Amino acid sequence: MLKTIVLAVLALIAALLIYGATRPDSFRVERTTRIDAPAEKIFPLIDDFHRWGAWSPYEKLDPAMKRTYGGAASGKGATYAWEGNSKAGAGTMEITESQPASKVAIKLDFVKPFEGHNTAEFTLQPQGGATQVTWAMYGPSPYMAKLMGIFFDMDQMIGKDFEAGLANLKSATEK
Repeated sequence: MLKTIVLAVLALIAALLIYGATRPDSFRVERTTRIDAPAEKIFPLIDDFHRWGAWSPYEKLDPAMKRTYGGAASGKGATYAWEGNSKAGAGTMEITESQPASKVAIKLDFVKPFEGHNTAEFTLQPQGGATQVTWAMYGPSPYMAKLMGIFFDMDQMIGKDFEAGLANLKSATEK
């Protein structure tokens, strides 16, 4: 009886490991909102890491978070590093592309709670007097992330943060 249980557990573990290997090699999380403000008013809040405190949900995870700014003041070459509690983690960001009032691309490197190397991208598309803002993050999905993805939905976990951030950005710019 014990042998049967052990074999069943081993078969289940093997099935999970094999299933994890078949999951996609990359991921993408994306959320979009419409903001009743011109792109020229929204863009500076995204293109300048110093201004992220006004809208980013991640800035509120740890009030004592250590922040370091470097490179350009804003736009391409601007850098931001953070080190915080277990919720905030630690990592760095660098703006790699900045197209005024239309796009900001960011190299995003997480150190804690786990290592990850991704790209965050903001696109702004004018729609009359309003702007459609899309916040996306994408990158590779290593084997451990594939296994975690069996039990945790990355899109839901990160997506709710993006939704909150876009709502904050909307509030900050529609004033």
